[in-house]
Amino acid sequence: MNGLLVIDKPGGMTSHDVVSRLRKITGEKSIGHLGTLDPMATGVLPLVLGKFTRLAQYFSSAEKSYTGAIRFGFATDTYDAEGEPASAPVRAELTLEEVRKVAEHFHGAMQQMPPPFSAKKIAGTPAYKLARAGKPVALKTAAVQIIAFEITGIDGDEAGFTLSISAGGYVRSIAHEMGQVLGCGAHLSSLRRTQAGAFTLAEAHTLDELQALAGNADAILAAIEEKCVHPRALLPEIPAVTADAQSLGRLRNGMQANLPEFSAAPLVKVFAGQRGLVGIAQRVAGTLFQPIAVLG
Repeated sequence: MNGLLVIDKPGGMTSHDVVSRLRKITGEKSIGHLGTLDPMATGVLPLVLGKFTRLAQYFSSAEKSYTGAIRFGFATDTYDAEGEPASAPVRAELTLEEVRKVAEHFHGAMQQMPPPFSAKKIAGTPAYKLARAGKPVALKTAAVQIIAFEITGIDGDEAGFTLSISAGGYVRSIAHEMGQVLGCGAHLSSLRRTQAGAFTLAEAHTLDELQALAGNADAILAAIEEKCVHPRALLPEIPAVTADAQSLGRLRNGMQANLPEFSAAPLVKVFAGQRGLVGIAQRVAGTLFQPIAVLG
């Protein structure tokens, strides 16, 4: 089956675990996720199925939004609650005003150091594999954009927050760095992704909900397809065009075709009818397009 399905990831599972479970539920082997969520985290995890995996590259720049909590008093080696303490615990007696003042520095464009336990690669090896083996993890800072960061309250040694950050940014690093600034250590104690690009919790489905459909083998694919995001709603920043049969034939065979699209946008989504997403085409000149990702 082909489509994009938004999952509300439960805690305690890796993103790959979610992919594996959905493969068993649907029988579809070609499934990928759009942006890893740490095992501790819950919330929005978009998955592409079947030929829609060819579209993954076009979602890579989407910003993410979260709610969560930061615990002050000690840092951990993973920068979150699943790691081992990396500093001696101290009594963190912080006021809401103190925490909010520090949070003000985490806004806009900045350089961020990824956690040593992360998927960032060093000479082709994920950093977390080196860290687990006790080997040096020589990571480099990366440019991120923090769109919004608000401390919503404080309860004892934990502060709640809401956050919107660019693709590739680590919420764990923000928690860790806040602990460094305050001199008491800190780590991420909970995290829930509320939005990834255009996808929100409102359209997310649980694995248990999908598993319940598996009892009806004849209807499961149709039922899951109904839960997929409508193809016309995908990649809203790219205009859509409906092509005629002759143009579709040329595009499906890797040939250029003239399409009725006059926005001057560099890319267009090409449809056959209302739901049939044929692929992505690149404007060559005027209304002449070259296919660059053909789905069918």
